[in-house]
Amino acid sequence: MNTRRYDRNRNSLFDSLEEGGIRPSSSYSTSEIAEQENDRGIESIGDRVSVLKRLTTDIHDEVDNHNRMLERLEQDMDSSRGMLSGTVARFTRVFETKGGRSMFTIIGSMVVVFFLVYYLTK
Repeated sequence: MNTRRYDRNRNSLFDSLEEGGIRPSSSYSTSEIAEQENDRGIESIGDRVSVLKRLTTDIHDEVDNHNRMLERLEQDMDSSRGMLSGTVARFTRVFETKGGRSMFTIIGSMVVVFFLVYYLTK
């Protein structure tokens, strides 16, 4: 007799439990539960969207920084190109004159002698 009473009390305690969790109480309807799940899903999506927004903002800032560096590099290359073309023009003028050719021969000979002496002393 005590066993039956214990079983009834036990069953009444666990009546609200189902095999996968707690049964919805009568105060919540299925649509309210679905709405709560939707709200949680919306919050999760909102969090993901904010993370993606920060990520895309960071990517945009990086791209802007790289573009500025590339523009500076382009300007530096243009100025180097200008200096190099000026140097080539001067060399061309030197080699066009007969005195320039003899000067080039003297300088070339000095460079060869320098390397020869360097090689021999080593």
